[in-house]
Amino acid sequence: MAQIVIVVVVALIAAFLVRRSIVNKKLAAENKAKGAEFLAENAQKEGVKVTDSGLQYEVIHQGTGTVNPKGSDRVNVHYHGTLIDGSVFDSSVARGQPIDFGLNQVIKGWTEGLQLMVEGEKTRFFIPSDLAYGDGGAGPIGPGSVLIFEVELLGIN
Repeated sequence: MAQIVIVVVVALIAAFLVRRSIVNKKLAAENKAKGAEFLAENAQKEGVKVTDSGLQYEVIHQGTGTVNPKGSDRVNVHYHGTLIDGSVFDSSVARGQPIDFGLNQVIKGWTEGLQLMVEGEKTRFFIPSDLAYGDGGAGPIGPGSVLIFEVELLGIN
């Protein structure tokens, strides 16, 4: 009897995981389509630059520093992250506490974008899903989502 219960539980878990995978793939495809449309329109806006990887950025406030961080550096930043619908998913600004991290410890879009900045600069990044969390998503960030961050580089450590 116990073996039957185990088989049923395993089958239910497998069915749940398959269904979740199908739903995530569908949601990722929808988010990627919306994101591609958003990025295509955004790239045409004045002041928005696009890198070879597809990262888009717009300098909000020029910095006073003269050195760009390298991919192996640690940086101190304030940031505010939203989805393309404007919903906030994370913000050191709201917490009132900047964050310190290594550029090799974050999503590809941050690693690339922060290397374009100097101390004191504030930049808005528009990060395609393949430079963010991809089809997996993360917490409140759905699969295939484009991310928007306003980032102020406070220091290079």
